[in-house]
Amino acid sequence: KSVEMHHEALTEALPGDNVGFNVKNISVKELRRGYVAGDSKNQPPRGAADFTAQVIVLNHPGQISNGYTPVLDCHTAHIACKFAEIKEKCDRRTGKTTEENPKSIKSGDAAIVVLQPTK
Repeated sequence: KSVEMHHEALTEALPGDNVGFNVKNISVKELRRGYVAGDSKNQPPRGAADFTAQVIVLNHPGQISNGYTPVLDCHTAHIACKFAEIKEKCDRRTGKTTEENPKSIKSGDAAIVVLQPTK
């Protein structure tokens, strides 16, 4: 029906935009913050069992190893994600691999890790 951003009508919303929209036959009480909308017939959105991310540890006491579960903030979502596997440690500036399958990472390190959402 209509799409709005900051109470102004939009003809199109882009990825990353926080928008409001009307949906027929659904009560406001059935919706919660963080729900995802998509086309159920054309590549519907799905949850991920895990994902690979590049992580830079800015400030953390001690070491981070497999099993560590921080809360990640992505747009409006907050979800705990477990470090399932630390694949490689890499140089922060160049991105080149410095160590394969490290046991842990610490402050100042950059790494490629597999994260698993807990929900």
